[in-house]
Amino acid sequence: MMSGNYTAIDNEKVSGSVPAAPDQGHVAVKFADSDLQTFPPSEAQGKISGASRPPRDADDTFSKPVSGSEEAQQSSWFRTFTIAAYKPYFDVDTADVLERIKYSLFPFRGTFTEKTANSPDLYGPFWICTTLIFVAASIGTFVTYVAHKLKKEQWNYDINLVTWAAGLFYGYVIIVPLCLYVILKYFSAPAGLVQLFCLYGYSLFVFIPALCMSVVPLDIFRWVIAGVAGFMSATFLALNLRAHIMSAGERWFFIVAGIFVLQLALAVVLKFYLFTVSV
Repeated sequence: MMSGNYTAIDNEKVSGSVPAAPDQGHVAVKFADSDLQTFPPSEAQGKISGASRPPRDADDTFSKPVSGSEEAQQSSWFRTFTIAAYKPYFDVDTADVLERIKYSLFPFRGTFTEKTANSPDLYGPFWICTTLIFVAASIGTFVTYVAHKLKKEQWNYDINLVTWAAGLFYGYVIIVPLCLYVILKYFSAPAGLVQLFCLYGYSLFVFIPALCMSVVPLDIFRWVIAGVAGFMSATFLALNLRAHIMSAGERWFFIVAGIFVLQLALAVVLKFYLFTVSV
């Protein structure tokens, strides 16, 4: 039987046992520097300062095609048919649109292109043209309806007024900037195509209140309204494009004059087909 006395074994060698390792004090472990990129911890561990974040393209450096390669050109071409390519041009709020509309109503400032040089939008032009279409159709419908009721005649809605107005406004704000873009490119004074769409779209806003005032059954008053609206719109375009087109050489004046006259011609067309409602 084992006795109650115990013998302490301190650093003694016992047959069949492993010798105890002597205490050598604190040993510092050094790690060699690694070339691996250190990513910041997850957001759950706390906020990370901007200096410690990886570069924005750290996760897709190897997935991007080489600039100038055939793959890059195809990717750029196919991107024009995606919604993401046009999303930045609709990224505006109500305050931005209202401010740009305000600038379009003061044509003599000529600072619209400077204000929208870095952020042209297509949201405002789209809704301005759409509003013009519905205002033109509704005004014409309302006037003819009242006139027929006063004469106690049968009234029928004319759907052709909507389709005609849609073709006029959408066609004008797309085709004319495209043609001007080609002309400026030919004269070595290229302008941004989206910037031209934006400029021409906002130039049409003045015709919305003009169409609303055309309900007054006085032909001379309608001529004045159409003339003032056309002059304001044409001046807005000419003054905002003049500084840029002057770099095209000696022919800059003819280009600006053509823009001004074409916008006035639009006002004349609107006078005969929209500002004049016949019963």
